Amino acid sequence: MAAFDPWDPAFVSDPYPAYAELRARGRVHYFEPTDQWLVPHHADVSALLRDRRLGRTYLHRFSHDEFGRTPPPPEHEPFHTLNDHGMLDLEPPDHTRIRRLVSKAFTPRTVESLKPYVDALAGDLVDALVEAGGGDLLTDVAEPLPVAVIAEMLGIPESDRAPLRPWSADICGMYELNPSEETAAKAVRASVEFSDYLRELIAERRKRPGDDLISGLIAAHDEDDRLTEQEMISTCVLLLNAGHEATVNATVNGWAALFRNPGQLAALRADHSLVPTAVEELMRYDTPLQLFERWVLDDIEVDGVTIPRGAEIALLFGSANHDDRVFADPGRLDLARTDNPHISFSAGIHYCIGAPLARIELAASMRALLVRAPTLALAEEPVRKPNFVIRGMEELRVEVG
Repeated sequence: MAAFDPWDPAFVSDPYPAYAELRARGRVHYFEPTDQWLVPHHADVSALLRDRRLGRTYLHRFSHDEFGRTPPPPEHEPFHTLNDHGMLDLEPPDHTRIRRLVSKAFTPRTVESLKPYVDALAGDLVDALVEAGGGDLLTDVAEPLPVAVIAEMLGIPESDRAPLRPWSADICGMYELNPSEETAAKAVRASVEFSDYLRELIAERRKRPGDDLISGLIAAHDEDDRLTEQEMISTCVLLLNAGHEATVNATVNGWAALFRNPGQLAALRADHSLVPTAVEELMRYDTPLQLFERWVLDDIEVDGVTIPRGAEIALLFGSANHDDRVFADPGRLDLARTDNPHISFSAGIHYCIGAPLARIELAASMRALLVRAPTLALAEEPVRKPNFVIRGMEELRVEVG
């Protein structure tokens, strides 16, 4: 297991050779530092995402004691209250009910109607970058676009949006492997502040509904079934966190990859019709979310290895997206790749509900940069974040000649 070291900067900088070694050595590997079973192959990851013997939570069936797990510390409770009432960390029947109700407000038509706003905003952000002669692609384009879009959808006033990204970053720190107490404290504080803000906003929308997503979540119901206030708060936070963390990181990872592959970048600049397949390929090539966890609710067997109830499985999305049994020459960036069953948006009942919006945002920023900044180039070597699970950059300095 020496190849897999998520705290080693060299591994974090390029985990893909280590993944190839893991895949060559077998289909499942026990990793003692995190007490997890690593699953590196595409077929297994895809199948286990759909396997109902696994779950994002176990509390719908077992207590902590029954499952052989230690409850989280009481001081972490605000984070877990927020996290545990969102779709991403629930299982049926609660997951089914909440996803159905959220889908009533978060419809394909609603998402598609945002396209003109997304395109216009992407154009404005890129114009400002060009006027400045360059800057940090992360803070100047990649971050403000999805944050503004989801805030617009939710109906969060522009004057209230500044804390959204810091709150999200602090909460998402808890999804890294073995987070520190300092990370937990930041997540708890952000959970309290974000929840308090949304509670006030929901109360305001109850009095004066609008055409925003929060008003839609308040109105969504099946017969007598509605979302609780906590479910609405958790849903809003989930949509913001998942909706922009992946998009931000896919944008900067993608452009860093393009700069390292000038032939592919030249092909894209020459043919903008490649944008849809380029978006999919860049998400595969350097996956924004490298690992997703599942609890084993009933014993399972992988390649003759029994993984017992109570264990935790780490599904390696980044490895699955580079599996040469599925992708021809997976280490090569191919923006024209059409056979591309990547799992960057997960699969099964937890497939990303925001995937259509993410694709619209990624395509909009890519087109704006291709059209309005055709000479975009790296100004200095990218600085990668030390995080492994949520893979991204500290900054991506660019210049426009």
